[in-house]
Amino acid sequence: MADYGHELLFGTFITPTAAQAQHAVTLAQASEQAGLDLATFQDHPYQPRFLDTWTLLSYIAARTERLRLATNVANLPLRPPAVLAQAAASLDLLSGGRFELGLGAGGFWDAIAAMGGRRLTPGESVEATEEAIRVIRAMWDVDERGGVRVDGKHYQVTGAKRGPAPAHPIPILLGAYKPRMLRLLGRLADGWLPSLGYLPGREALAGLNAIIDESAGEAGRDPHAVRRLLNVGPQDVAPDSLAELAVEYGISTFVLATDDPRVIQEFGEEIAPAVRDIVATERAGNT
Repeated sequence: MADYGHELLFGTFITPTAAQAQHAVTLAQASEQAGLDLATFQDHPYQPRFLDTWTLLSYIAARTERLRLATNVANLPLRPPAVLAQAAASLDLLSGGRFELGLGAGGFWDAIAAMGGRRLTPGESVEATEEAIRVIRAMWDVDERGGVRVDGKHYQVTGAKRGPAPAHPIPILLGAYKPRMLRLLGRLADGWLPSLGYLPGREALAGLNAIIDESAGEAGRDPHAVRRLLNVGPQDVAPDSLAELAVEYGISTFVLATDDPRVIQEFGEEIAPAVRDIVATERAGNT
């Protein structure tokens, strides 16, 4: 049994094409109307069939009121971290503190290189992500005197002016699967955002959680400070199944990948309350 003490939340992973631009707004609004907490969006700039993620996020922020918004996940090799920090803080301010920053180290390197991004090895991508997090947090830290200076192997920032400060402490969530990135996550990030379909099985979550927990502890952090999120598909959302993931593996945020408003409505109005009830009963019985 794993309980990291975070509120149980539910959201959507929306990936409409450019030809379905208004459908993206409809799906986000459907998520909000169904009582869901979060809507997230891919960031694959090399895919012309998708809308630009930051433009889409800004537009949807203006058409919703309560819904949190997040990148799932931002393409770091094509988003310079100092500029990414400003974009994230700006969106957080404009949305009234509703933005969360999901970061990805990159993966489709041919496509990234074709757009002018740098091709990195797995080890280099971990190094670059760590440097980027340092840059982003420093850009948000407007109380620190002087400009931002990070002399990294992959990113050099030489006195950039800090700010703007976001409306709230923006969580940095990492999409991570390999031990080295998981250890980085435990040291520095606020949340873990993997996809269930990319794991060899749900049982793998226990071992991956342990890597994060150990790294957090070695860095002097409380492992409970790291939120555990999970992207799931419609085939994964039976209430008993999601409740098991929450109780046994500490998942506190479930993000459903769907572009079907009827599925979104069912997830928010029927499945989410059922999962909350099962989890509350299970945890009460174990106290």
